[in-house]
Amino acid sequence: MYKIENISFSACADSNFVKSKRMHYTQGGEEKTWDLVEVHDSVAVLIYHKGREAFVLVKQFRPPVYLNNRDGFTYELCAGIVDKDLSLLEIAQEEILEETGYAVKPDRIKKVTSFYTAVGFAGAKQELYYVAVDDEDRVSDGGGIHDEAIEVVYLPVHEAKEFIYNESKAKTPGIMFAMTWWFSKLK
Repeated sequence: MYKIENISFSACADSNFVKSKRMHYTQGGEEKTWDLVEVHDSVAVLIYHKGREAFVLVKQFRPPVYLNNRDGFTYELCAGIVDKDLSLLEIAQEEILEETGYAVKPDRIKKVTSFYTAVGFAGAKQELYYVAVDDEDRVSDGGGIHDEAIEVVYLPVHEAKEFIYNESKAKTPGIMFAMTWWFSKLK
């Protein structure tokens, strides 16, 4: 994993990814304001490796998590923002290849559901997908593109239920929900 050094903070005056806003509105006759950020919607994929009987996860440094736990590394589903003129399935397919190195056709990727994330300050919609892979689908090491520093992690299924509730492992609610969905579909 990559070492994180020389951390500092500054104001965010302009961003291609986050736009801060203050909303003014009336609720029940009372004037209110709410600070929020406008962000891109996203796709996320629960990947199951059949041969390894394991989930394929990504581990990466997330600066906002660093503010909370002074580590900043999170376990996540393979995911990406919707910022291209591609279908959601095509974006999911692209992210699977870039982040984990597995090449799968869009017709193998199945939609699970959608939900909203960070509803207190962002409210972005995330589409959740599922795909099963095997060694013959692996065409590269993954790890992301450009300046991404993503580690591919294999979590054995028999360890997943404990992982979901292990508070020492920083993770998103989406990964917890996706694994719970996967276990529920086996019944």
